Amino acid sequence: MNKKQLLKIADTWFETQNWKPFPFQKQTWDAFLQGKNGLLNAPTGSGKTYALWIPIVLDYIRNNPDFKTTHKQGLKTIWITPLRALSVEIEQAANRFAQEIGSSLTVGIRTGDTPQKIRAAQKKQMPDLLITTPESLQLLLSSKGYAKTFRNLNAIVIDEWHELLGTKRGVQVELALSRLKTVTPKIKIWGISATIGNLQEAREVLLGPDSEAFRNSVLIKANLNKKIKVRSVIPEKMETFPWRGHLGLHLLDEIIPIIRKSKTTLIFTNTRSQCEIWFQRILQRYPEFAGELAMHHGSINKETRLWVEQAIRDEQLKAVVATSSLDLGVDFAPVETIIQIGGPKGVARFLQRAGRSGHRPGEESVIYFLPTHAMELIEASALQKAVKHTVVEDRIPYLQSYDVLVQYLTTLAVSDGFFPKDIFPEVKSTFCYQSLTRDEWEWILNFVTRGSQTLQAYDEYKKIEIEEDGKFKVNNRAIAMRHRLQIGTIVSDAVLAVKYLGGGYIGTIEEWFISKLNPGDVFTFAGKNLELYQIKNMQVIVKRSKQKNSRFPSWAGGRMTFSAQMSELLREEMFVASNISSSKVENDTLTPKGVEVSHKNAKISRELKALSHIFERQKRESIIPGKDEFLIETFKTREGHHAIFYPFEGRFVHEAMASLLAYRISLLSPITFSLAFNDYGFELLSDQPIDMQQVFDNDLFTSEFLMDDLQKSLNSTEMARRKFRDIAVISGLVFTGFPNKMIKTKHLQSNSQLLFSVFRDYEPDNLLFQQAFRETFEHQLEEGRLRKAMERIASQTIVWKACNKPTPFAFPIITDRMREKLSSEKLEDRIKKMMAQWENL
Repeated sequence: MNKKQLLKIADTWFETQNWKPFPFQKQTWDAFLQGKNGLLNAPTGSGKTYALWIPIVLDYIRNNPDFKTTHKQGLKTIWITPLRALSVEIEQAANRFAQEIGSSLTVGIRTGDTPQKIRAAQKKQMPDLLITTPESLQLLLSSKGYAKTFRNLNAIVIDEWHELLGTKRGVQVELALSRLKTVTPKIKIWGISATIGNLQEAREVLLGPDSEAFRNSVLIKANLNKKIKVRSVIPEKMETFPWRGHLGLHLLDEIIPIIRKSKTTLIFTNTRSQCEIWFQRILQRYPEFAGELAMHHGSINKETRLWVEQAIRDEQLKAVVATSSLDLGVDFAPVETIIQIGGPKGVARFLQRAGRSGHRPGEESVIYFLPTHAMELIEASALQKAVKHTVVEDRIPYLQSYDVLVQYLTTLAVSDGFFPKDIFPEVKSTFCYQSLTRDEWEWILNFVTRGSQTLQAYDEYKKIEIEEDGKFKVNNRAIAMRHRLQIGTIVSDAVLAVKYLGGGYIGTIEEWFISKLNPGDVFTFAGKNLELYQIKNMQVIVKRSKQKNSRFPSWAGGRMTFSAQMSELLREEMFVASNISSSKVENDTLTPKGVEVSHKNAKISRELKALSHIFERQKRESIIPGKDEFLIETFKTREGHHAIFYPFEGRFVHEAMASLLAYRISLLSPITFSLAFNDYGFELLSDQPIDMQQVFDNDLFTSEFLMDDLQKSLNSTEMARRKFRDIAVISGLVFTGFPNKMIKTKHLQSNSQLLFSVFRDYEPDNLLFQQAFRETFEHQLEEGRLRKAMERIASQTIVWKACNKPTPFAFPIITDRMREKLSSEKLEDRIKKMMAQWENL
């Protein structure tokens, strides 16, 4: 059967569905059938699955003309997905096409949720298409005789590649692909990505720089111009001093009409805690939604999550409050509307969530933005422009992740073993390890066989044996079992299963939260008020409670930060705001003096218009910084002397910059600071005023000696010590425990801290020890982004305003600091008094 006849099968099937294939789908079919590798970039809900699954089936038909009478069994395609929730959608779409054209191809799922019975059946006979996760693929590589399992593999598809790129899970995929290229040389590798800025680099990371796979590849972009309508929920009354914070509950009543007029609405929150609170508050105020409102986040048990997903498809639910657990590719046709609670912190995430509605080719996506405080309306205005011009972030790939490499080599040694001379060029062919030196390779081999220089006296670190023929192999069954249990790169605090006293699994909760509770305390989880009965064997035993007052759980790492792209967009929007005056707001156009032509006569957004009185107050007390200005405000309150700095670079960069500046100021004269920061700026609070002239005269915003000063100002050793815990877990230096018998977080921490101290004192050139510091600066403190911010500030005009009281821009930073110390009720009382005092001044 020639290519024209094959494509006719696809076209005919599309006609039976009353569909018409998009040009990008036809391009992908054609490229795949030519034997090309590639990266497909297409928006959510545009038919990406059919773009790649159809040519895979057609290629099988071409190689097996008697496919209708004879079915060649064995694994032919692997489909990698970052989220388990996506696997059901892919399975349904793949089965639909395969069955309706009579191909006899089978589809199976293998993830952490797959029952043992199905896994055992797959071991005997693999499906033709296996939908799995990066971790489960590594588990397959740890199976004896894996080469036989993969010998007929024709294609591997990595879905949602933008979600994996820039993570250690992405590095796992790179390493797995390097092995599969050798085991099955004819394999075709394809990635699918929706929202990403650096597409060319993404293709290079996927296929390997300067590899044959990369040279024989294409980048296909779908030019579909997906329509996205962004609407902000603007309160009728806006405070002059914005302070509300991270929940946005003061606008709860505003979203009810939105929910009522839509078939189904997804309400996205940024954290699981916020998700729990919103779900509870909606039901308390509008009990008529009982049975029509559900909740979905990663800590809720699998059965409940699957039920919610199916209920959305079946149009049984009016609304679902969710986290990023529903961000990706799940096809929910009934969803008409998305509500985003609070700033999404990144353009890509916002577009991804918007794409959950109108999840059909050609349909418009509608997303409402609900600000949790007034300043977030500036983000909403910036996001509208980003959506209009399709401006999305780059994903920065990881380099030299030694911990993932150690885990991978142990995986190969657990299965059939490996010869270093064969594996080294494969590892070097990946983007992550392209600069790996021979010395570093030898160090890693020494580490996995002897436990490095300082640990060679301890047998537990000698996991891999070198056999007589030079093969590296794990022969100890206990070591092999422990390793398989710990495969993966997602490291979190120990989670405990939450179960009813009478039986019944509810979900998981982090140890650090539940350890603060005593028996009898009530907390809300999965939408239920639960009384803690006891904690036993890493299980939280609970019973239902009718008590209305309860604590909401919080999860570590709850707060996100602005992406670099979002920061830049926000600064541009601030530049627009700096040129708005009352008369311009009335005229609804912007014609500022001395502004670039691109801004002349620009329409003022509803969001900026709604903030006009805040901008007027800000200008009266201080300024709104222009494009080439950097604002510093100082004022005195009963708390002390405040200095507020406004880089608009995101909370992580501000955390590092605040510590750096505080350290440099303290070198000039002895002074102690309390630090506070949010996405807009940071505060230095002291009992004595800062000599600002000294700050300017001594060029304290210079990027020179940045790394040196950062290490001295931030206690980088302590930060690296915390980062090392994750590295120790991934590399297998510490064992996290058996299912239902996990090791407590404090024990994990103490074990990893002990190793960290040993390496610091006796083996400072240990690559894993050095990696902890590198990751602290590159990923946690975003040192590269901090350097660029410092260089930008150094080139700007610094405007110092000595104010009489806090300005509207300063207020959210001050309240953020107070929120850490006061209960919600006390905070609200305190802020009301402050606002009353300052409004009249």
